[in-house]
Amino acid sequence: MGTLTYDSTITAEFDDRTLTHLQVVIWSKLRRGEHFAFTFGDEAPPAQRTSVWCSPTIPMVFQFELAEPTELNTRWLELLTKSANSAAGLRAVPEPEAAS
Repeated sequence: MGTLTYDSTITAEFDDRTLTHLQVVIWSKLRRGEHFAFTFGDEAPPAQRTSVWCSPTIPMVFQFELAEPTELNTRWLELLTKSANSAAGLRAVPEPEAAS
């Protein structure tokens, strides 16, 4: 499991594969100076949901359990980017099958 730390105060765990894809989308938007909402949740009881405002001025740290980066699924990146560009903001949608 990898960890995303937002503004040194909020941490969330994601499997390394999901966290890698989220990192690519988040960094892409922040490099362009775009602000957006990111909502994520914990399915384990007690279930909870957290929403944060992502801005280039707010520090975010991505820590991975595995040293080697995972192969990227371009379809998933497209879905995550579409989510990040929506009014509801970025959400960790399930990974689709890779395009052939």
